[in-house]
Amino acid sequence: MHAAVKKYASESAAIPRCQVHKRRNVLDHLTDEHKPAVTKKLNAANALEDYAGAKKALDLLHRELMDLNPSAARSLGEGLEETLTVHRLRVPLQLRQTLASTHVIESAFSVVERVCYNVKRWHGGDQRERWVGSGLLVAEKQFRRVKRHKQIPILIREVEERALSKKVVAKQRKAS
Repeated sequence: MHAAVKKYASESAAIPRCQVHKRRNVLDHLTDEHKPAVTKKLNAANALEDYAGAKKALDLLHRELMDLNPSAARSLGEGLEETLTVHRLRVPLQLRQTLASTHVIESAFSVVERVCYNVKRWHGGDQRERWVGSGLLVAEKQFRRVKRHKQIPILIREVEERALSKKVVAKQRKAS
């Protein structure tokens, strides 16, 4: 999925990684005695307002984990920048609590999977798109309002500014 987004949206794409899954993956490598302390540090880093502070806290935790459990450290390091996408986009903390997780998307697509399960022979054309669309309409009935949804315009501005600044940098590189 990452490669497809980069291919079609170029380098301006801001690809987030689920902080909930990242935490779970890191903790799976640790013993029960180390899990509470690492959980506390991960939660504290993710709760920080600014990108630089969160990055510094996660880098420090990464170094600590290298001594404690290199597998957990590798798990944390893999995709670390993407777990900080919501920080880099300066998403307000309240909205970030919703957007830092992929559960909303996973829930919707599990409904799509259930709706499409009995289709055995896919035909050409737009049949797949229609079935996925139908599944998303079924899933829509389960959707709840995004907490702090009124802050979404802030996110939209940040994404637009990021895309614009990346285009300016790309034009400058081509000109030089």
